[in-house]
Amino acid sequence: MSIINFPKLKIADLSPEFPIIQGGMAIKVSMAELAAAVAEAGGIGLIAATAITAEELKTEIARARDKTDGIIGVNIMFAASDFLKLIKQSLASGIDLIVSGAGFSRDMFSLGKESETPIVPIVSSLKLAKISERLGAAAIVVEGGDAGGHLGTDEEAADLLAKIKDQVSIPIISAGNIVTPADVKDAFDRGADGVQLGTRFLASQESSVADYFKELCVKASSKDIVKIMSSVGMPARAIKTPLVEQILADKAPAPEKCLDCLKKCSKSFCVREALLAGKAGEPEKGLYFTGAGIEKISEILSVKEIFQRLKDY
Repeated sequence: MSIINFPKLKIADLSPEFPIIQGGMAIKVSMAELAAAVAEAGGIGLIAATAITAEELKTEIARARDKTDGIIGVNIMFAASDFLKLIKQSLASGIDLIVSGAGFSRDMFSLGKESETPIVPIVSSLKLAKISERLGAAAIVVEGGDAGGHLGTDEEAADLLAKIKDQVSIPIISAGNIVTPADVKDAFDRGADGVQLGTRFLASQESSVADYFKELCVKASSKDIVKIMSSVGMPARAIKTPLVEQILADKAPAPEKCLDCLKKCSKSFCVREALLAGKAGEPEKGLYFTGAGIEKISEILSVKEIFQRLKDY
């Protein structure tokens, strides 16, 4: 019998069987197959909409719907140039909820209210948590500096949860260094209403990244992880690679062709192309974002197995 006391997560009218959200990992990592598998297992699956076209997003949402009747959402970075276009496409496609981070948008709340679609901001401070609640957020993802990808704080997830959990009345989903069943249990014991797992689902069979990337996840230890400054203008955590060494030395190659995919970009290197190269498993050119808990990954599991281990813990 499970010793994890799963709370009942309710985001507006959405009530997943398990209070587990799969992190929306860009670029083209969290796509229809992964999101649908998580939704089918009883969690909330997210399609990462950042840096794909509205038409591609429409297709991915339709593909996910064909695979499951579960809860499917999208994750869209506010920093993306097409942010509002992607929001509107998601709503037009009948998405169940929208998760957004890497900046803050007031417009998405009004659009969500019009379509009666829950809006869930990713926040890394008590101030933004309170603003989100005031603007109409259905829930918030409280993401610590021990999460993967772009980071909004140095504070760890557990500390942020303690600081925010009694200050807002909407559900709190904790994110950052939550990989194992023990991590999930700890987050719930600390008062989280739900948890978001990124790295664990990154290293899953349904993740769309190349086998090379998945092998890196299994082999990596904490010594292999560093923080870099992304061209987005935010720090990010990544596995050490030749490209990361170049970024740290300010010697990364400049973009060959800029698509202006970000509202603000230092253009010191193209994070979009680097992440796509990482997804494809290119050792020299790839950028491999991951969370602080990467050393807890010892094997590649199916989404079904990940949920089964949570239930059997």
